[in-house]
Amino acid sequence: MARRIQESKSSVKSRIIDAAWGLFSEKGFEATTLNDIIEAAGVAKGTFYYYFRGKDSLLTTLSVILDNYYAELDKELKDEDNAFDKLMYLNYKMHTMIGTKIDFSLMANLYSAQLLRDDKGYLLDRNRYYFRLIARIIEDGQKKGEITTSKTTEEIVRIYSLCERALITDWCMHNGEYSLGEFSKEYMPMLFSEFRGEKK
Repeated sequence: MARRIQESKSSVKSRIIDAAWGLFSEKGFEATTLNDIIEAAGVAKGTFYYYFRGKDSLLTTLSVILDNYYAELDKELKDEDNAFDKLMYLNYKMHTMIGTKIDFSLMANLYSAQLLRDDKGYLLDRNRYYFRLIARIIEDGQKKGEITTSKTTEEIVRIYSLCERALITDWCMHNGEYSLGEFSKEYMPMLFSEFRGEKK
């Protein structure tokens, strides 16, 4: 019974998150009202406030959207594929999705909010699917000689995520005027080439 209640709560929260980000993508963050989100999610205002303090707090749920997409991409990866190539594939697919479905101003707002918050946990939370997936690929790649062992898995994960944030930040600073996916496809391999192993 307790498990069903927990699953129901999770479902309601996910519905609100999905509705909000659908509206943010369609109308933009500023143009989307709280009432728009409540109506699209099919919940009462009190239910919304049970999970979130307001519209701004939904910015922090982007990691949920991204991690859900990483879980989908994970299913496409093959064990026999080179670890370096897997990382570049994930980067290209994710940045293509961000560049086409998420307005640059939303990403800029998200990063700005994180810089001003005392708690920066959710984007850097090592329990996120993103970090666990990248760590798994890198660790496996190190065992196979596809990723360098000159740094620890944890260090390489940190540098990989740093490179990704740098690419997104530049895209935001240029007001999303170029394709984030194509830009990342060209430059991420260059930024991360230091960590390619001897086996290619």
